[in-house]
Amino acid sequence: MGIRHAGAPAALLLAAGEGRRLGIPKALVEIDGVRLVDRGVRMLHEAGCTPIVVVTGAAAVDVAGAVVIHNPDWRTGMASSLRAGLSALAPDCPAVVIALVDQPRVTAAAVRRLRAAYESGARVAVATYDGRPRNPVLIAHEHFAEAAAGASGDVGARGFLRAHPELVVAVPCDDVAAADDIDTPEDLERLS
Repeated sequence: MGIRHAGAPAALLLAAGEGRRLGIPKALVEIDGVRLVDRGVRMLHEAGCTPIVVVTGAAAVDVAGAVVIHNPDWRTGMASSLRAGLSALAPDCPAVVIALVDQPRVTAAAVRRLRAAYESGARVAVATYDGRPRNPVLIAHEHFAEAAAGASGDVGARGFLRAHPELVVAVPCDDVAAADDIDTPEDLERLS
């Protein structure tokens, strides 16, 4: 497909899941009247990522300010969405920030920290919370193919990251974001 970029890191917002335990596709969940998919795109725009690619699956959504691609294999898990999103980027895209739609407390400030690490030379940067690696993740272009190849089932870039700890720059984000995700109605109530 080759979506064009403007020199800044692109962003992938993975939003294909059906939200089986939640009872609704996560992209369509609303907090304060705003869908999670729209919150995620807005956050990535505020962080200066361009283009922003939303990978959908269980629910068809239109999202202002993003390129939406449908992953026909969404039922196989996050790995297929990661591969679909990476393959949509232009060959000369310098880097990509990968974020998950079900983490509404991830902020533009956290993504800007990943971008700063990249601009300082990091080729892979991972947000950490309490010292634990979570999302979002930034991966430089030269690692796209290996990250895609290492993805399997519901495991996105984690396989690649674990196989190459020497590449990973940990970026503490505890003070500006949280990696809490929404999987159940109780999670939604707690994070709303």
